[in-house]
Parts: sequence; C-alpha cells; structure tokens
Amino acid sequence: MSYDVLKALHIIFVVTWFAGLFYLFRLFIYHREAMDKPAAERDVLVPQFRIMERRLWAAITLPSGVLATAFGFALIWLNPVWLQMPFMWVKLAFVAALWAYMALGAKILRQCREGAPEASSIRLRFLNELPTVILIAVVFLIVLKDAVGWIWGVAGILGLALILTVAIKRYQRVRGKGSGDADGAA
Repeated sequence: MSYDVLKALHIIFVVTWFAGLFYLFRLFIYHREAMDKPAAERDVLVPQFRIMERRLWAAITLPSGVLATAFGFALIWLNPVWLQMPFMWVKLAFVAALWAYMALGAKILRQCREGAPEASSIRLRFLNELPTVILIAVVFLIVLKDAVGWIWGVAGILGLALILTVAIKRYQRVRGKGSGDADGAA
C-alpha cells in the first residue's frame, strides 16, 4: 500500500473518529439530562440513548480510533524520519491524550448501561469540548510542523477553551432562567 493511500486512510479515520467522539459525548449529555425528566419521557429516552451510545461506540468511534492509530503508525513505519522531529512527539502525546479520553468515554458508557453517567450535565459539556481542543492542536502541529509554531496553536486553543467555558456557563444560566420562567408562568 502506498504512502499516499495510507495517509488518505489515516485522514478518513481521524475524521470519523472525531465525529464519533463529538457525538458520543453529546449523547452522554442528553442521557444525563433525560434522567431528570418526568418518568414517561425518561422511560422512552434513556433506552434509546443507550442503544445509540452502544452502536456509535462499537460501529464508529472505537473502530475509527483503532484504524486511525494503526494507519498513523504505518505512516511512521514507512517514514521513520518523522520521529526525529519534535512536533511529531507532541502529536503522539495528543494521540495518547485522545486514547485516555476514549478510556474515559468507555467508563461513562458503562455507567450509562448501568443507569446514568455519574458526571453532571455541565461537566459532560466541558468534557465534550476536549476533542475540539486536541483537534485544533494537532492540525496546527501537522500544518506548521514546528515545535515553536504549535505554541501559537495552543495559545489559540486556550483562548477557544476560555470562550467555550464562558459560552457553556452562559448557556447554563440562560437555560436555568428559561426553565424558571416556564415554571413561574404555569
């Protein structure tokens, strides 16, 4: 298999891996929030979320992570000079962080199967943003291929994280006020 075909397959499975991660943690949020709904709604939503979470994990997220990682290591095997470049070690550290995030996802998935995620909805919302931060860092690393240039990417990530934190907190306040207004009007 040629280097370019491996690179194309690596990119394809990175995209599907991130898509799975983005959606899986979003489902965890919905699952957690469904636990606070009236019994009639909860009894319909929770089993559906469990099915969706299990299928997404087994059919997309986990296989895509394995294949993206395998094709990435195959690329390094064919071009070991990458390991002499500092940016690649930083990228591999981010890949390791993604696998740690996957382990956390597997733990939350088990909690969902047995009932509900232990984490609050707001904590899950923060966790949902981690792959975005990692994706941005890795794209900067790969495009800039520079151990110093990626620092600008990380600075941008920290700015994005701050913006996301403010947005999540604002969403939480607006949502809280909206439900309070509805309760007050009833």
